Amino acid sequence: MSQNPPSLRPDLAPKPRFDTEKRDGQPTIGMVSLGCPKALVDSERILTRLRAEGYQISPDYTGADAVIVNTCGFLDSAKAESLDAIGEALVENGKVIVTGCLGAEPDYIREHHPNILAVTGPHQYEQVLDSVHAAVPPKPDPFVDLLPASGVKLTPRHYSYLKISEGCNHKCKFCIIPDMRGKLASRPAHAVMREAEKLVDAGVKELLVISQDTSAYGVDIKHKTEREHRAHITDLARDLGSLGAWVRLHYVYPYPHVRDLIPLMADGLILPYLDIPFQHAHPDTLKRMARPAAAAKTLDEIAAWRSVCPDMTLRSTFIVGYPGETEDEFNTLLDWLDEAQLDRVGCFQYENVDGARSNDLPDHVPAEVKQDRWERFMEKAQAISEAKLQAKVGKTVEAIVDDIDEDGIATCRTWADAPEIDGNLFIDEGTESLTVGDIVKVEVDEAGEYDLWGVLK
Repeated sequence: MSQNPPSLRPDLAPKPRFDTEKRDGQPTIGMVSLGCPKALVDSERILTRLRAEGYQISPDYTGADAVIVNTCGFLDSAKAESLDAIGEALVENGKVIVTGCLGAEPDYIREHHPNILAVTGPHQYEQVLDSVHAAVPPKPDPFVDLLPASGVKLTPRHYSYLKISEGCNHKCKFCIIPDMRGKLASRPAHAVMREAEKLVDAGVKELLVISQDTSAYGVDIKHKTEREHRAHITDLARDLGSLGAWVRLHYVYPYPHVRDLIPLMADGLILPYLDIPFQHAHPDTLKRMARPAAAAKTLDEIAAWRSVCPDMTLRSTFIVGYPGETEDEFNTLLDWLDEAQLDRVGCFQYENVDGARSNDLPDHVPAEVKQDRWERFMEKAQAISEAKLQAKVGKTVEAIVDDIDEDGIATCRTWADAPEIDGNLFIDEGTESLTVGDIVKVEVDEAGEYDLWGVLK
């Protein structure tokens, strides 16, 4: 699970991206957005609806008439973070509405924070709005309250998350997402394209496609075609690629039809980047996880992908210390990683989650063993990353500018780097003409374990 950066917290966030100042008597709402990018999109949708109804969005607690806390409930550690955020909002503001994944457990939340105003579950937008209306009645002024065509964004102007579906049909034993967010529910392809077109028209240079299972997009609606757009990930990727922005795919399961995406990457229509949650490599571990894909053929698939698009970047996440994981199973994972040579890797130590079926599995791994395996895994992953980045020294790459600090140092990302979770490319001279969102050519002259440095071409 990736966490949102601190800049999305209302006590630290930059002023929301509006051109209008608060008018007299205008109701004001703050937002704390926790968890994954899918939750961030939910926050953006809620704020867009509120802004359209005349609410101003506050960048801090004290300036808000009430605060919405969009929670994460995937892991017990995430639940603790969400409870802390709720408590902080109660102390700093006093009027708090809770939504998001942890909102699926209202009794659990109220047990810790009985003074919250309301609790709603994930993607229950109407209930959130009803709760806000009850706490802070709207006072719209259609002549003054102007809403950007792209809606309210919590990301920088030059990139945006694009959610294509909700929920998941898998039943992985360590995961409770289907219980919280339900089964797969795909958006119509034409609706996704309409949103993407608006974002690109508003200046977005990079579209980050997200869902719980991007490969399964459209299965639930039988890949329906509406308004000349088919609800299938290959067709959608091709359509999105026609808009001229970078298109990056996240949370892709390695189904056979994923191979149809690779030529689109080789042709430059979408970024040569796949985020695939492999989770493990030993077949027995995967079976205990009830994962929808086995590792036996994934190395062959990876080799086939790279034969078509040699420069593609593969990122993944893994779990070590899953119940029943033996030393031999863990060593199989290390050997698999050696052979797969993934570019970007994240790793989590297994932990129980309330309601997950894996809690009841036998042979839980001791904490000190999980820690040891995590360290050994990350040591190998780091060495692979360092070698791959070193091989880029002397090459020219394309990068997007994310930030330029007061010393003129530009923080950028290459095709191989998704925001917040991957590495960066830094340019420390000759950046006077650059602006955030520019896409530039850079010659790499130095590499570290996860980041690159370079000069403008």
